[in-house]
Amino acid sequence: MPEWLVLTLAMLAACSVVVIITFLRHRTAPDDEDPSETPDVIEYMTMWIGVVYAIVLGLAIAGVWEGRSAAEDHVQAEAVALHEVSERVRVYPADIRDRIRDDVNTYVGHVVTTEWKSMADDGRMTDRGAELFQRIREDVTDYKPRTDFEAQAYQPLLDQVTAADQARNARANSTGETMPGVVWFGLITGGVVTIGMIFALQIRRTPRELVLAGLFSALIAFLLFLIWDFDAPYSRGVTASAEPFLDLFPQAKG
Repeated sequence: MPEWLVLTLAMLAACSVVVIITFLRHRTAPDDEDPSETPDVIEYMTMWIGVVYAIVLGLAIAGVWEGRSAAEDHVQAEAVALHEVSERVRVYPADIRDRIRDDVNTYVGHVVTTEWKSMADDGRMTDRGAELFQRIREDVTDYKPRTDFEAQAYQPLLDQVTAADQARNARANSTGETMPGVVWFGLITGGVVTIGMIFALQIRRTPRELVLAGLFSALIAFLLFLIWDFDAPYSRGVTASAEPFLDLFPQAKG
């Protein structure tokens, strides 16, 4: 099911629940009930519950957005490091240079196709990707420089391979969901309580109050969906992109 459809259904469901409960409550309410007599303490509690829940939502959104930004940084760092490896081996003999560049291109092609799909569908990296990266490491580390010029390029190449390895490991750690289940329990429970306090205020069945209550519940549903969508940086709607690899290695598109 498309994620935009899931979002639409969630927001409509939240609005419908509020409207249906309001109608049912209005029908079952005593004839002498006066909504204007809501105790001040309930209004005070409703205000503070809304404020606290808004802060929690804001922190959760900031957390998952930071995780998504970090995931993009990991991809960028890995792509740049591999590109540096591919460029710096120009001082090596032609056969060594071509072998390293071919292995880098093979690895990048695997990442942007097979491994990226595995990250999106299964939330994990591939063993084949690890094997291809290990081949790059062996290509660089096993070569013995023959001239001073090659020796000067050797250590920087090792540093770039290490940087790419660190970025790959960071990408692997960012593949799954980042929000613990207990946090989701708090967010959903807080949303139910916050919307439930609307009924504690004894809202009436006027169009203005129903519209406001429906929009309020739809907004909470949208924010929860936004947190869920950002929670897995590589597998949901607003995902970290493989564009850094594709920009630096255009041949990987094929």
